[in-house]
Amino acid sequence: MAQRHLDPTDPMAGPAPTGDALAGYLRAQATEFLRALRLHRETGSMANGAEGSVDAARALRRSARRISASLHTFQSLLDTDWCEGMRPELAWVSGTLAMEHAYTARLERLLSALHRLSGSTALPAQVGAEAAPAAGGRAAGAAPVPQRAAPRDTGLRNPPAPAQERGNLTVGAAKAGALLDRQLTLARTRAHSTALQALGSSRFHAIADKVAVLASEVPLTRSAATTDLRPLASAAKDRLTDAVTALPLVTAGHPYNAAALVHGLSPDTVPHPQDAPWHQVRLLLRLHRYAREAVRGEPDGTSVVDLRLLSAGQALNRHRDASEASAAAAQAARTPRIAPATAYALGVLHADQRHEVEAARFAFQQAWQKEAEAVSTR
Repeated sequence: MAQRHLDPTDPMAGPAPTGDALAGYLRAQATEFLRALRLHRETGSMANGAEGSVDAARALRRSARRISASLHTFQSLLDTDWCEGMRPELAWVSGTLAMEHAYTARLERLLSALHRLSGSTALPAQVGAEAAPAAGGRAAGAAPVPQRAAPRDTGLRNPPAPAQERGNLTVGAAKAGALLDRQLTLARTRAHSTALQALGSSRFHAIADKVAVLASEVPLTRSAATTDLRPLASAAKDRLTDAVTALPLVTAGHPYNAAALVHGLSPDTVPHPQDAPWHQVRLLLRLHRYAREAVRGEPDGTSVVDLRLLSAGQALNRHRDASEASAAAAQAARTPRIAPATAYALGVLHADQRHEVEAARFAFQQAWQKEAEAVSTR
């Protein structure tokens, strides 16, 4: 029974996977990258947001992340110069392709939150849509967003706001939604153009050529064929554990502590200082998951460990999304000469997203605690 829960990076998990297993994993990911690139070209390079092109871009990002993560974790088994040249290029591809999706999701998230907080029957951006013509097409948040079946009490509506305040929020929400629609749609359009330019650039073609070579030839060192991958994968796990240990998990154990609201809508536009360690843990968790994949030679499975890590990763993804959404609300609130009701609605929206940040931290703390308890009983 215990064998089923063994970590594949554990020396007791079975025969030692070596550089040959790493080479097979990298070849498989390179093949996925090339397959996604071919699909992307066949579907018209993300023209009009076609579903096939969106899926292709997602697959490109996914394979680029896995190749880059493997080069980071197992660099000692690969040609050093080749790794140092490939990793930043793959990060550039993944980051560039992710921006359009990020702006789309952020706008949808913020408009849905405004809808929920204002209690209106239509999305705020739709109410004030005539004030915000979409740049480059219809906004991602223009479609109706289902209301949550059981809305969470954010603390902003308890006790219920007086009619005067609720009216100000509803009116301000319409204008706030129009402002966010205008700003984030413009950013999304620019990100779309940047992605198209990147995919047609000589820089990207050079990366694609190197990945094509990787699909058939992996530059392993001479010692890689006899080197066990598990110690390197365990080191990635240890780095994650150390980073999680440094997090304020005791504070995260109390949902909605709202400690991150101290800075609020300050004039400082730098990312929130409390969020950076959590973003770093998110990246380290991803490296750990991908290292497990490389050792095992296959994607995440359905074991208890895999599901717990997936749950923890999803909580950190929500943390990042809420953090970036709160920053977008704060940035919009700094727009010159906006009406007080609009600024008020954006302030409420910012606070709501910071509460979402706290909720995601609590969810991660719960998921990680279960994993730590499981590890201690193995």
